[in-house]
Amino acid sequence: MAHGVDASLPSEIARDRSTVCLAAVSAAPPAPAWFAASLAVPFADERIDVAGCSVHYLAWGERGRRGLVFVHGGGAHAHWWSFLAATFADDFRVLAIDLSGHGDSSHRDVYGLEQWTDEVMAVAVDGGIAGPPVIIGHSMGGFVTMATAARHAEQVGGAIICDSPVTEPDPEIGAYRLKEAFGQPRTYASIDDALQRFRTVPPQKHYLDYVIDHVARHSLIEADGGWQWKFDRRVFTQFSEGMRSVALPYLAQVTCRLALLRSEHGLVTDDIGASMFEKLGRVTPVIELAEAGHHAMLDQPLILLTALRALLADWEHSDPHHRRVS
Repeated sequence: MAHGVDASLPSEIARDRSTVCLAAVSAAPPAPAWFAASLAVPFADERIDVAGCSVHYLAWGERGRRGLVFVHGGGAHAHWWSFLAATFADDFRVLAIDLSGHGDSSHRDVYGLEQWTDEVMAVAVDGGIAGPPVIIGHSMGGFVTMATAARHAEQVGGAIICDSPVTEPDPEIGAYRLKEAFGQPRTYASIDDALQRFRTVPPQKHYLDYVIDHVARHSLIEADGGWQWKFDRRVFTQFSEGMRSVALPYLAQVTCRLALLRSEHGLVTDDIGASMFEKLGRVTPVIELAEAGHHAMLDQPLILLTALRALLADWEHSDPHHRRVS
């Protein structure tokens, strides 16, 4: 998730506001050809009202195809996934959501895991996906993905969870309690100043500078004569007891295809991975992403991409192992 300070996001701000911060700032770091090509894939900014909240999402590929829905982590946004999601556009209808309270979606007075699952499914329908989508979630978004697969079982074709440790306290919540990440909102005089302060929670040893630059620029909104982070800090106050305690009961209720991607240097340790494997009836693959930190898209995006492509290819041509739901 993004570490920094946050700002309330007025619902009346234009839907293309996320691009404002890309234009008037120093140049982005050099990026490899695959990254530039991915960002060049055409996409649309879309919106749907879900229970009185304007939910924003990105969309690639043709409507009416089988689909993928990408769900970001706490304090993050759809563009954490955009440079990977776009690579699937030739074969899928691909969507990346801004959960309410994040990115370019509006803020709510009260947030809930179940509400976020409804947002994910509403986006899948509005986005023109044919049939049950595969949902891919990172960190807090992995908890949302678990709950979505459990609550909307008939409408979900598969779920991929990326380094979401259901047996450990949320790093976002721990940082909030320590007042390390989510203190009073701050306003930065310039985008460059804000970009220099961008951090992740939890931190990791390695980042790709061009990826960090991309997600950080899309994390900012112009406000009060400067720049602030977009996410709503009330998300973390309302989940002060930890997201895992809310998401854990849903884990054993998932009946669709499910896979857990565990970052080698992430939060899902060997023991946690083994525990989740047992809770999932010993039929769900737990796959390690070599050399990756918790935020694998920020340090090992091509390894993450390869794992996603391998799973999707296998699921297209194989029969799942089934387990009983207790």
